[in-house]
Amino acid sequence: MKQGFKLALAAAALATGVVAAPQTANAQEIQITGPLAGAPAVRKLRLYREGRAELAVGGGFTLLDEYQRTPFISGRLQYNIFDWLGVGVFGGFSPASLPTDLTEKIDSTAPRNSRTAVNLPGTGGPKFEEQTGKMGWMATPQVTFSPFRGKLALFQKLFVDTDLYVHGGVAFVGVKERGDCGGAGGQPACNTAAGFKTADRVAVAPSFGLGLTLYPSNFVSINFEYRAFPFSYNRGGFDSRGSGPDASFPDNKIDSEDRTFKFNQMMFVGVGFHLPTSPKISE
Repeated sequence: MKQGFKLALAAAALATGVVAAPQTANAQEIQITGPLAGAPAVRKLRLYREGRAELAVGGGFTLLDEYQRTPFISGRLQYNIFDWLGVGVFGGFSPASLPTDLTEKIDSTAPRNSRTAVNLPGTGGPKFEEQTGKMGWMATPQVTFSPFRGKLALFQKLFVDTDLYVHGGVAFVGVKERGDCGGAGGQPACNTAAGFKTADRVAVAPSFGLGLTLYPSNFVSINFEYRAFPFSYNRGGFDSRGSGPDASFPDNKIDSEDRTFKFNQMMFVGVGFHLPTSPKISE
């Protein structure tokens, strides 16, 4: 009897081991049949971008400015190869710059003496805002990638098709800043009226950002866009660099060494018009 009991225990242990052994997992492919077989994830989708040209016009303004606020009259011309990919150019010009409160305070309260003569015009000279750096125009060839789209709802009654996009390109920016002075080659002295005149140049910078497009109709869209285009320029017209270790001390002249890096930013709000006037509809 003891022998039989031992055999029963051994059989139970063997069965338990077989049950507890790891099993190979097998995934079962679900076959969709009937009217949904082979159907796309979305049907009758309005392709607002694919195969259409867009002209967007509006206004922009720079952000976090130290000395000059720069409004832009801007626009974008773009052709969308696919619904998620487009190529085009963004551009604009600034009709005028607006001095910040800091600029007005420097002009009215900063001392004028022999130690500041390189950086500030004397009493009766040009205003400080005239020597500050300004952006006059911008032209940016770019690529637009639109990976996300959906709808926005207002009060659960008004629904608007939207898409979120990112853009990247190269910005060419017309910059006006204080010209070179105090150096060799017949340059004017920096403490004279001629030393405070400004000069034009073109800055080249990367351009990138993101935007949101609303489509209230098939033909018209509304655009909200953020753009960054960092580059260096002499925003205050000061002699701040050029000598000493790492050229980090004043050298009594104004030149390219006095340009400092700025993460320039702007916002653009515009209205877009699309051709053809009706978007394609997916199957």
